[in-house]
Amino acid sequence: MAPAMENAAVGARLLPPMLGEGGLRRYLLVFQNPAEARGTGGMPGAYAVLTADKGSLALPEFGRDTDMAGTRPKIDLGAEFAAMYGQYDSVMTWPNSNMSPHFPYAARIWSAAWHAKSGERMDGVLSLDPGALAGLLAAVGPARMADGTLVTAANVVDLTERTNYVMYPDPVKRKAFLLNVARAAAGRLLTAAGDSQRRPALLRGLYGVLGSGQMTAWSAHANEQRELAARPVGGSVPEGPEPYAGLVVNNAAGTKLDYYLDRALEWSPGRCTRDGREVTVKAVLTNRAPAGGLPSYVTDRLDKPAHGTRKGDNRLIVSYFATAEARLVEASLDGKRPFSSPGTERGHPVYTFDVEVPRGESRTLTLHLLEPPSDRAPTVLRQRLTRPMQVTVRPGPRCAGHGA
Repeated sequence: MAPAMENAAVGARLLPPMLGEGGLRRYLLVFQNPAEARGTGGMPGAYAVLTADKGSLALPEFGRDTDMAGTRPKIDLGAEFAAMYGQYDSVMTWPNSNMSPHFPYAARIWSAAWHAKSGERMDGVLSLDPGALAGLLAAVGPARMADGTLVTAANVVDLTERTNYVMYPDPVKRKAFLLNVARAAAGRLLTAAGDSQRRPALLRGLYGVLGSGQMTAWSAHANEQRELAARPVGGSVPEGPEPYAGLVVNNAAGTKLDYYLDRALEWSPGRCTRDGREVTVKAVLTNRAPAGGLPSYVTDRLDKPAHGTRKGDNRLIVSYFATAEARLVEASLDGKRPFSSPGTERGHPVYTFDVEVPRGESRTLTLHLLEPPSDRAPTVLRQRLTRPMQVTVRPGPRCAGHGA
């Protein structure tokens, strides 16, 4: 019972102030769309302003991603962040603002963007995706949109990540539809929060999505943020020497094809030597987009590739976050040596590759690394996309006598 009691204690410390015990709190609620992958899950789309005042919740404002396009956030995330993501203009470009898997970076950019847009300072940022909405709607029941469409736990992922592109070829109408889905679902959740009969079910559902990392939170209040960052709800990439394995993909084509992306990660430790523990990482990326039936908005390549492509072909920026002080010995992509762009984020060596993934095919990225000696299995970063990543962590020989 210890973990449950610890979580209850954390909730008792955090929830009263975050729900406005000491006065009005304002949060930016951002909905991510994993049909186009980003480091924290999916591209930031619709958003809402959530207020909390002595436990009373309200959603006074909703908006879409295009509302944030012209914002100029005044924020400096440091030289390391600039080296990793400056080439994508991640601070100033809303669609690229969450390429890092470290959620506090995205949250701080979003908070600064809102301040630049409105002049208002936020007390925090919350983010969720259609999978999290499915979990919450399973707890409180379906929501009905103004046009009569029923948004349920069973259909919200498909509705927001696939069906809507077929329903609305016009991007303006599609974004309006997604905004209405978000408004209806959020309204249903707020109604349940204010209903003493439904509130227990909502809290159980909320506990599930927070514990799984499907919903992430950042607080502008340092004491609260320290508590959040240490738990899955904080969405933090941990610092420290413990073994780590993080496969992160960002869509580089501008397509909405990551709904059809399968990922498999295999981590295999080898012998320990004076130089470190040998580790082999194999990442398989499979594009299961159908051969036909997809609208052009889903398949069109905004990267304008020089080589010939077919409808449904995709391109990914693939990054591997290794254990601190690890080094890459050799890399191969389908048996050929690829170009690797090295970097560092939160103490982790990061190796990034530009990978074309044709429709109906798989690409296999293999990395041979030397890591500090250890007998521990790695903490695995599980980027939340539509299809869960398959992870295999294999046992290996002990590192006795090598500083384990």
